[in-house]
Order: sequence, then C-alpha cells, then structure tokens
Amino acid sequence: QTQLLGVLLAAASNFLISVSLNIQKCTHLRLACQTEPKPYYMSKLWWCGITLLGLGEVGNFTAYGFAPIALVAPLGCVSVIGSAFISVLFLKKTMRAADILGGTLTVTGTYLLVIFAPNVPQELTARQVQNYLVSWPFLVYSILEIITFCILLYFYKRKAVKHIVVLLMMVALLASLTVIAVKAVASMIILSAKGKMQLTYPVFYIMIVLMATSCAFQVKFLNQAMHLYETTAVVPINFVFFTTSAIISGVIFYREFQSAALLSVFMFLFGCLLSFLGVFVIARNKKKEHLQIPFIDCGHIPGQKLTGKIQPDSHSSRYGTLNNEDDSVK
Repeated sequence: QTQLLGVLLAAASNFLISVSLNIQKCTHLRLACQTEPKPYYMSKLWWCGITLLGLGEVGNFTAYGFAPIALVAPLGCVSVIGSAFISVLFLKKTMRAADILGGTLTVTGTYLLVIFAPNVPQELTARQVQNYLVSWPFLVYSILEIITFCILLYFYKRKAVKHIVVLLMMVALLASLTVIAVKAVASMIILSAKGKMQLTYPVFYIMIVLMATSCAFQVKFLNQAMHLYETTAVVPINFVFFTTSAIISGVIFYREFQSAALLSVFMFLFGCLLSFLGVFVIARNKKKEHLQIPFIDCGHIPGQKLTGKIQPDSHSSRYGTLNNEDDSVK
C-alpha cells in the first residue's frame, strides 16, 4: 500500500508538471500575439502554471519517500505523455499517429514497471543512510562517477566539446546523486513526521547540501543543452539518461533489486525499454514552435545562402543593411 501511494503520487505529480508546462507555453503564445506584450511574469496565467509546477515537484519529492527510486524515476514519462495530449486539447495541435503509438508503448511500459518493480521496505532511518554511504559498492560507484564526470568536464571546459551526449551525461551523473539525496531526505522527514525523529542526525543535513548542490549544477548543464539543441532531441535523451542513472544509483546505494527474481528484473527492464521507445516516438519529428518575433531570415533572400537571423539595429547608420556586405549583396 505504501509503494502504491508513491506510484500514484509520482504519476499525479508528473501530470501536474505537464499541465503547468503547457499553461506556461500558452501564456507565452498569447503574449507574443499582443501588439504591446507585457512581461510574462505579470500574467496571472503564468503564475498559475508556476504554482502547479511547484506542487508537482513537491509531490515528486514526497513520492521518493514511499516508493523505490527505480519506480519513481521512470514515471517521469507520464509528463511526456501528458504534454503530448494536453497540447492537442489546449494548444490546438494536431494529434499524430506517432503520439498514439508512443503513448500506447509508454503506458504499456509503465504498467510493466509498476507490476515488476522491486518490493523493498521504504522506511529509511538516518543510521541506514549512514551505513549505505560508507558501503564499498557505493564508494566504488562514487569514484567511477567522479572520474567519468571529470573527464566529461575536461572536454566541456578545455576542449569546448558541447555535444548533446556530453552535456546530458553530466546531467545524468549529477541526477544520480540528486535522487539518492532526495530519497534519503524525504524518507527521514516522513519518519520524523510519524514520531521517529531523524532530523537531529548530521547525515540529514549532509544529504540536503548534496541535493541542493547537485540539483543546481544539473539545471545549469540542462539549460545549456536546451539552449544549443532542439527540445525534441533533449527531452527523450535526457529522460533515458536520467532514468538509467537513477535506477543504477537505486540498485547500488539502496540495493533495491537485491532479492528480486530474475524474471522480475527482466520484465522491469523490458518495461523501461518500452517507455524509452514510447518517449522517442512521441518526440520524433515534432515541428519546432516559433513565436511571432520579427526578424530578417537571410535564407529567404534571393541569391543568399546564409542561414543566420539578423535583427537590424535601428540606432545604426547602416539600418536595413547587412554587415560586411560585398558587391553581390549590394
């Protein structure tokens, strides 16, 4: 019953997140169509979306206290499915066959995840978390993760390699620490609320610092990926990387599949595969949204092969012309 509560809470929270993102998108589209658009943070509709987003994240945080990481993390696919179908209803997008196929695959995979997820006790005391922190499997895993992250960071900083896989791999490595810390903090808070005080242990505050730090850097690299690449590429790859790293961290740190049968592990992994495939099908070939912002598209000028977009500077003496123009442009 406790695990089922965590599943329902995670699913409802991810659905709220999808609703909030579509509300924010709707707000930006409405403001872009106005002759004198006001800042988005002045819109009540946008704040409504932000409130729902906050509720969804709090619900996700709480769900980690009731269900295993290996079960809560893959349920993020509910947000992808919800966004696909809500956008059809409220943003008047066209329902595609890929949306129906992807939704079917994802729902089937989610069902297998819930049925064959590890059934382990979810009440984690501060002493148990301390023991997990100094266990040799987690120490080896931490060393390997730190080495991998440093190598990726070296290529990112020194070699200026900003490939989508490099960026999202760093996000996933940080996310594995985030989910470990989130589950520990949520479990200790829930136990304390039941009367078994856990907040006096130093490990509780260590986990809060770990959670906040890893989450902040995770957002930094994710924003970088969103800036450089299309959302349709970032969302499915990030979902796969995040879910995989979260499951691995749950297996190593909390030993969630320690007593699971081989068939259960296989069916669980098959459910993950179906969810991954469904998310990729939904995100594949989606058209990029363009807000109605005026610009000059050089790709549409006869005789030009430029693809960059240039906004003329009205304060310049060369207003309405192209910089570094040659005779052919003139």
